[in-house]
Amino acid sequence: MAGTRFDLDPSIAVLLRDLDISPALVLRRAGLPADLLSRGASELDPADYYRFWEAIAREAERHGTATEAAVAIGEAISVEHFSPPLFAALSSQDLRTAAERLAVYKPLIGPVALVVDSASDLTIAYRWPTAPEPPVLLAMAEILFWVALARLATREPVRPVRVTMPQIPTDPGVLEDHLGARVRTGDAWSVTFSQADATRPFLTENEGDVAGLRARAAPPARRSRRARKHPRPRAFSLGRVAAGGRSVDRRRHPAVGDESTHSATAAQSRGDVVPGCARRDPREPRTPLSRAQ
Repeated sequence: MAGTRFDLDPSIAVLLRDLDISPALVLRRAGLPADLLSRGASELDPADYYRFWEAIAREAERHGTATEAAVAIGEAISVEHFSPPLFAALSSQDLRTAAERLAVYKPLIGPVALVVDSASDLTIAYRWPTAPEPPVLLAMAEILFWVALARLATREPVRPVRVTMPQIPTDPGVLEDHLGARVRTGDAWSVTFSQADATRPFLTENEGDVAGLRARAAPPARRSRRARKHPRPRAFSLGRVAAGGRSVDRRRHPAVGDESTHSATAAQSRGDVVPGCARRDPREPRTPLSRAQ
């Protein structure tokens, strides 16, 4: 069953810094404790969690719009940014399998459900708490996660066939250029992929790496203490997101289809050290990994 509170992993500070957003300013604007992200994993009720994301949107407006910030978040997702759900999704056979897996996992980290319909095309719709409405930036970032996942795992410029939002942003062109599809008004936040793209094989498939996610999805009484612990971070190096253009520095984040990225993906799936991935100074404290959208 879905919980009533959202998990907030402190490593979201890494993503904020990649977006040139100050975590301290976000926390202050949201009225949350200044040391919240240094306490370890936290849980927030929907009102506090939504205020946190609204604060991110307001701080992002210093550089552009919330829509541009959402696109930047989608572009920043990479195989070098490990989180348990993302890693399990990348290890899936295809996008349809990944959606079905994360539909099981999602309620464990917040009161939101994924409704997956794969009868013909693959539609992934969000069922948010009834009130209040989720922040636009948060909801857009969730939709863009699926597009980023499909492109990252297949190394193909996958385009959704349909995207719906209860409220279309004032600058939809930025979003539509990134998606390669029109954004339409609908009752729910949803994204639909063609059957061909939904079943396109993931080049990152590795069924042996989803055991941790299955352990998290098990009933709490059956989970071991190790399964409940947050996994240690792996070496990663996100491309820096430019404040104006909202594009990832391709010198550090190769484009879709780049063979070097494919090699890095395969190597990381095996647990090898990948050249070019920054290692954290061993004297620095380790930060838990952020959980997926």
